[in-house]
Amino acid sequence: MKKLMNSPSTYVDDSLSGLTFAYPDLVRAGKTGRTIVRRAGVRKGKVGIVTGGGSGHLPLFCGYVGPGLLDACAVGNVFEGPTLQSCLDAIDMADAGAGVLLLYGNYGGDRMNFDMASKMTRVEQVRTVLGIDDIASAGPHERHKRRGVAGITLAFKTAGAAAEGGAPLEEVTRIAQKTIERTHSIGLAWAGCRLPSADEPLVDISDGDVELGIGIHGEPGIWRRPMAPVDALVGEMVERILEDRLPESDGNKVVLMVNNLGATPVDELFIAYRRAHEVLTTNDISIVRSFVGSFATSMEMAGMSISVCFIDDEIEPLFSAPTCSPFWSIQ
Repeated sequence: MKKLMNSPSTYVDDSLSGLTFAYPDLVRAGKTGRTIVRRAGVRKGKVGIVTGGGSGHLPLFCGYVGPGLLDACAVGNVFEGPTLQSCLDAIDMADAGAGVLLLYGNYGGDRMNFDMASKMTRVEQVRTVLGIDDIASAGPHERHKRRGVAGITLAFKTAGAAAEGGAPLEEVTRIAQKTIERTHSIGLAWAGCRLPSADEPLVDISDGDVELGIGIHGEPGIWRRPMAPVDALVGEMVERILEDRLPESDGNKVVLMVNNLGATPVDELFIAYRRAHEVLTTNDISIVRSFVGSFATSMEMAGMSISVCFIDDEIEPLFSAPTCSPFWSIQ
């Protein structure tokens, strides 16, 4: 398997340099150059929102830095959490006097370094919300153990809109938490990916097989079986999401995201969306907004994920608020 790179050791920094050259509204900052921030800075008095995570998932994480979304992102090596220094730099640079919300995926290394950074920073008010939307990673009685995957981007959107609108830290935190609790995601893959420094695939899925519930770092899923028609696969994915929803989010309005895990043709994403739409509408659920494309990838993994956020009248308008980032803009 080939990689378009100079060497594994420069992979991340070359990518970040290219990103900021292509999108000059973003800059590399901090002591390590592994913190991505807005060139214009954060508006005084606005709540800052920070995320972070390993490289290899673009647009997640740093592709969502911009007005209406995030203010800073700490970037780690491929599939590795950001360093303590990068986390600390991101928090400090996102502070504009109204406090900072940390909104990142529920992974051990990320939690450890962000927790330490939140105690070391000069910022007085720091709150944390963890992405825990991956329903395949833990059962309904252990939701706090779940991983954060593509669904966290929906919380970026709602929390970012609330912060841009002038909401205080506690309100932005509540909106982010509410969105996370109402968001359910599950992945599907039929070919794995390879790290830049590796000779073999991170996950070896045999030709003709498909794995349901696989994580964005290749974490084991629920089952591996022979490939089946998309209607059967997506039907099971959506049914599992519907079974997982909480009683307090029993509304009939949703935001639906069909996400490319890396190497899936866009045509096939829409084939999957078609089936997800059918299953939801058959269950008398109204799709208020749809997002189809690459939102959280796993390098060249061939696969897709589905995220469903059960919305109410409070968070629905936040999905229509303006945003401007390299990979997600709404005017």
